[in-house]
Amino acid sequence: MRIRILCVGRLKDGPERELVDDYLARAQKSGKQLGYRAVEEVEIAAGATADEGERLLSKHTKGILIRLDERGEAWTSADLSKRLAKWRDAGEDAADFVIGGADGTSPLVAAKARHTISFGPQTWPHRLVRVMLAEQIYRALSIEAGSPYHRE
Repeated sequence: MRIRILCVGRLKDGPERELVDDYLARAQKSGKQLGYRAVEEVEIAAGATADEGERLLSKHTKGILIRLDERGEAWTSADLSKRLAKWRDAGEDAADFVIGGADGTSPLVAAKARHTISFGPQTWPHRLVRVMLAEQIYRALSIEAGSPYHRE
């Protein structure tokens, strides 16, 4: 199974880019040992919300689509870890996490998403959401691997 972050906008060089790259590299390394084919990020250019939605969905061919939205469910890191392992073991092709543009995701993306999750009721800058999601993916894989990175 592949794990992907599908996101609107290009993350420029800087501390957020470095953190996303670091967490995704760590997740890729951990993930290979656990049977995940890839952990990666796919960026699309910003535009009108409906157009962004169509372009995001064009990158999602099959598998689980998870949308990030402040009104979504709050999953713990352990929840995410269990779900990723369950989906992998069930033979899902991918788990694609969608971070929309400035106006969120289109109704088309919302309708296609199997799950909508949240990092809380606050509104977060997109570049920080990307960092937090990359870290949570790495943490979820670390939990599955039994790594001491996650402490309860």
